[in-house]
Amino acid sequence: MTWLMDLIREYGFGIVFLNVLIEQLGAPIPAYPVLVVTGALEGGSLTRMLMLVGVAVVAALIADVAWYHAGKSYGHAVLGQVCRISLSPDACIRQTESVYGRWGPKSLIVAKFIPGFASIASALAGTVGTPLAVFILFDALGALIWVGSAVFLGSLFSSTVQDLLDVLAALGQWGLVLLGIAFIVFLARKWWQRKRVLRSLKMPRMSVHELAGLHTQGVRPTVIDVRDLSQFERSHIPGARAWKVESRQGELPHQTLLPQDAHPHGLVIYCDCPHEISAARIAKQLQRAGFTNVRPLVGGLQAWQSAGFDVEVAAASAPDARAENATSESEGPLIS
Repeated sequence: MTWLMDLIREYGFGIVFLNVLIEQLGAPIPAYPVLVVTGALEGGSLTRMLMLVGVAVVAALIADVAWYHAGKSYGHAVLGQVCRISLSPDACIRQTESVYGRWGPKSLIVAKFIPGFASIASALAGTVGTPLAVFILFDALGALIWVGSAVFLGSLFSSTVQDLLDVLAALGQWGLVLLGIAFIVFLARKWWQRKRVLRSLKMPRMSVHELAGLHTQGVRPTVIDVRDLSQFERSHIPGARAWKVESRQGELPHQTLLPQDAHPHGLVIYCDCPHEISAARIAKQLQRAGFTNVRPLVGGLQAWQSAGFDVEVAAASAPDARAENATSESEGPLIS
């Protein structure tokens, strides 16, 4: 353990750089605690603290700009890849699209404080065409606040952090074992949460070829797109309806609050996220609301397009859709 402390003191900047870079690229290796500890060790020198902040901000920017260009080059498909390596896939694409769609690049200021948001937000910024200069401005500001808060906390509680390090050093190899156990417990807890979410959303699904086959036969199930409205306007499955209104009582859209016989061929829910998590969540809500024939669409819009099926664009109706959304939200929840 003493060897590890000496390593941090000797190569702290390099360790911080790699840790921040790897975490911002999507690996579940927390960098904030390392920033706090290093900030405590460097707290006696303002110059070295500023250097530490600069090194960490540069590392974060390198990773974020890489995700930005990936989103710009490969589009929406890269978001799914980010979520596949995330330990919190349930907090991925749909929530990020909603936040970024509402606040735009300003959301990058707080992105790094939200688990699973930073990498996806950076890729989404490239996907939606945020200018690179604007992206770097807000992302750098967010990285500065994130890193600065950790380093400040470390310097503020430097004596406490030092006492903790002394205890771990006194424990020798057992101190290193305790740190290893804590890290393993962190990963195991996140992995278990992920598995529990996926298991809770198991239900029958429909493939894109099945849906296309129904269309060919003249059978038209009600298709609901649960992505952010801006994504729906960009492209969606022909005949799909937008999930426009988020009710405070369960996020059920007003267009589905109809008698059961209004959907004789059932409901098909789709998103654009790994394991159809957002679609499956809403399908479960609809089932609890009394709809029996509800199925998520396997692969969502990406699978539909990959199979060569056409999509529709709703850009012309976007102003009306936004007005309807604003009006419905001002009226409050639609269900009790």
